[in-house]
Amino acid sequence: MGRWCTARRGAAVGRVAVVAAVLATTAALPGATSLAVGLATGSAGAAGAAGSAGSAAGYDFADDAVRIAGASATADAEPLAAGATYRSSLPRNGTLYYRLELDAASDAYVSVTAVPGANGEVTAVDGIRVSVQDADGGSCSVQSATFGAARSPRPVTARGMREIDPAAHRCQDPGAYYVGVERTRPQDSPPDDWDLELTVATEPRPRETGATKAPEAWNSASPDPLAGEPERRPGGTGFAHATLVGQGVWRDDIRPGETLYYKVPVDWGRQVYATAELAGSADASGYATSALRLALHNPVRGEVDDAAKGYTGRTTTVGLASLPPVAYPNRYTTDGQVGALRFAGDYYVVIHLAAQVAEDFGQGPFALTLRLRLGGSAGTGPGYAGESRPKGLFEVSAQDRVAAPAGGAADDDLAMKAVAVGGIGTGSLLLLGLAVWTATARRRPQP
Repeated sequence: MGRWCTARRGAAVGRVAVVAAVLATTAALPGATSLAVGLATGSAGAAGAAGSAGSAAGYDFADDAVRIAGASATADAEPLAAGATYRSSLPRNGTLYYRLELDAASDAYVSVTAVPGANGEVTAVDGIRVSVQDADGGSCSVQSATFGAARSPRPVTARGMREIDPAAHRCQDPGAYYVGVERTRPQDSPPDDWDLELTVATEPRPRETGATKAPEAWNSASPDPLAGEPERRPGGTGFAHATLVGQGVWRDDIRPGETLYYKVPVDWGRQVYATAELAGSADASGYATSALRLALHNPVRGEVDDAAKGYTGRTTTVGLASLPPVAYPNRYTTDGQVGALRFAGDYYVVIHLAAQVAEDFGQGPFALTLRLRLGGSAGTGPGYAGESRPKGLFEVSAQDRVAAPAGGAADDDLAMKAVAVGGIGTGSLLLLGLAVWTATARRRPQP
């Protein structure tokens, strides 16, 4: 896998060089610069993902994460700024607190990802609990995330939120709020500290009042999984380093204890269908409980759905439930899965292979295939009255639409699209360079 990652990273760097040339040539053309920068960033991200995909049980934190210490009491809690990402650590016992300063018009979301040590023993009910409370101690939300039946140490993510609701009597005022983070089962939890990654986002209200009831019906039939030859796409090792993909059939290798992250732009009105397939083992004897886990997280990292299946050494497939289209009114339902599909933006497909697989079937790596389909039709959003923080979080940008590769499309399309935006006639020399680079890439031996 290491040799393949090196070759893949080299190819991605080559694409960055080509896009850089496009940028230099088309800088004077309106709109060309921003697209070329986006394409270069996407290619560089793919290179980074290829470089880090082999770290079993590892988690790559956001590069811009700010170190912050949780407090043992709300009076000493340090502030979390909307739009920012933080790193902290969680001891075995006690609750850590962080402070939020919120207005009376925006919904606020806090996600917390806990990363335990790879060698610690965890229980099915161990994990983290995230709560949000107002200045008077009133509860706004509580959510837990546990390791589940596989009892495999992996990054677990829970979210807290404060929603504006005219019918609510609590958590509606502006001012200080507090985020509490603790372990769900400290008495059975490993003694070492867990690393934490925290993100904070705010969502403005719509300019106009729309539907206040969640859709009651949608196309709930699951389509057949996409067929076709899978394309190599190494998964990322954290939310901030997730590999950008679109609809398609994607292929990577995964080792026991490893978690892979993929980022999927999902517009208003679209539906996400995903299945993960783990190849069989040469030694098809034994059983690992809930070995292959597939989950979908929304743009604020809240979990939408998850599914897991045991592994016997034979080819195993796990799929997400049939989910409704992304729509603003989904938030008015009492169904947690539907409620999590409340905004457009980057969704995350997260795949974990339980560490216990190694006991019966070895260290691998095991071939993994992700089949991803986007149903429905793209529509318009609610028309927000202000900007989200971070900006653009709840939308699919033109850059996302161009940069997200579709299965079966050659990576060379990224550079060619940049040339198209620059306009015909940006220079025969550049086109010749692209042709030579493309021909060289296609002659490169395939793994």
